[in-house]
Amino acid sequence: MDNGITWYRGATVEPEGGSPEVSALMFVAGVLGNVLALVVLELRRRRRHCTLFRVLVTALVVTDLAGTCMISPLVQVAHALNTSLVGMGGMKNNGTGPVCAYFGFTMTFFSLSTLALLLAMTLERCIAIAWPYQYGRRVNIRYGLVAVPTVYALSAAFCALPFAGFGGYVQYQPGTWCFINMNPQDHEHEDKVFANVYATLMLAMVLMVVACNCLVAYHLVLMYRRRSGTRGCTVVCGKKDRRHYSLAEEVEHLILLVFMTVIFVICSLPLMIRVYINSTDKMKKNHKADLDALRYMSVNSIIDPWAFIILSPSVLRFFWGALCKASDRGASYRTSLAKGSGHPLELCQNNAISTDITHFNKSAQML
Repeated sequence: MDNGITWYRGATVEPEGGSPEVSALMFVAGVLGNVLALVVLELRRRRRHCTLFRVLVTALVVTDLAGTCMISPLVQVAHALNTSLVGMGGMKNNGTGPVCAYFGFTMTFFSLSTLALLLAMTLERCIAIAWPYQYGRRVNIRYGLVAVPTVYALSAAFCALPFAGFGGYVQYQPGTWCFINMNPQDHEHEDKVFANVYATLMLAMVLMVVACNCLVAYHLVLMYRRRSGTRGCTVVCGKKDRRHYSLAEEVEHLILLVFMTVIFVICSLPLMIRVYINSTDKMKKNHKADLDALRYMSVNSIIDPWAFIILSPSVLRFFWGALCKASDRGASYRTSLAKGSGHPLELCQNNAISTDITHFNKSAQML
């Protein structure tokens, strides 16, 4: 530490800087999870036509995999050589170096682009549910082929601002992490503004994702009420394209988005809080809290693919089937009790609900 600043200029890794075995295990789990998620996506693509949502999900998984492969190996090298990121590339006058700047750029880039892709997924679902006619006529996978490069370009442009003198990347203890300077000195106003703009962008996108998910859930409730007593709904998406949207498929999408949103909020919120706290001069600096927030952020790319795999349609179908079997057993048990007591027992089985369950199982089998 230097003058109460929590970033670290040392050229070696501190002994208490964490276990390299844990870092290696996280790296393997991240790579394995993302590769398996890509395999699952490829198998689904062969069985069904490609959709915009699937394009965005694939881009998200590829982004997580690229981030894991471009960041985690440097941590392993630093541990193996007992050399900090600054020590690898040579320290400059500002206390950083090319390797440290690269590490900080990639961490910032992948955190922004991952959340932006998640926002694109929620917006796609929101438009598809709230305005299905316009979505079917005007939206196709080409939008994804434009949206993904645009997200990458905007994220890279923002993360490159420190190289132009606005903001900065610094090394954090124990010497295996570099990120935005969250603890700028009084004369480093640009660094403070850059850090706060980053946290505000992240917070704004998180709030938009939550709002879109809530809107999707609201429209799904309306869809369920409208479809009560029917076997499904056919939405005409144009003269050349007719798509059969099922409530079950949209619920699966919503479950996936909600879980990914919760994961990202848990992983990114500590970092946003630390940035805002550190921007207040009256608050006491806490190096351990800063490091923990950075570690939380790095875990997101590891958990995301496993959440996608666990929430795949086949797994959801398994749990749904188990739930239905348990419900059937409970209904049979209550019916037998009613017969034994001689009093009729009225089972609350709404025709619309049973019809929708049947439709759910059929649509899940198609997935």
